[in-house]
Amino acid sequence: MASVDISKIRNVSSDVIKAAELRHSKDRNVLGEQDETNSFNVILGQAMDNINKTNGYLSDAENEEIKWALGQTENTHDLAIALQKAQTALQYTVAIRDRALSAYREITQMQI
Repeated sequence: MASVDISKIRNVSSDVIKAAELRHSKDRNVLGEQDETNSFNVILGQAMDNINKTNGYLSDAENEEIKWALGQTENTHDLAIALQKAQTALQYTVAIRDRALSAYREITQMQI
């Protein structure tokens, strides 16, 4: 049987092929194991989920303000909690956005 170098096979989901690559490959993956939990797609998805949660908190706070202004509720405690949640979530979202933009600017200014 001819010897086949399977070291160039990447992004294969079969555990058998991955195990064979580790056993028989002449060169190793210089990037290391492909970890699907830290991929850019997963991180971006989590960031979008957090933005959606922030929008939900802002919407809840606005709804509580409207209820209180219309006299539909006299419970200012729920209003204060909703406003605080929205404010805190928005502060964190803006801080993360600022850090991401700062990192992007730094990367674009790197000389190659």
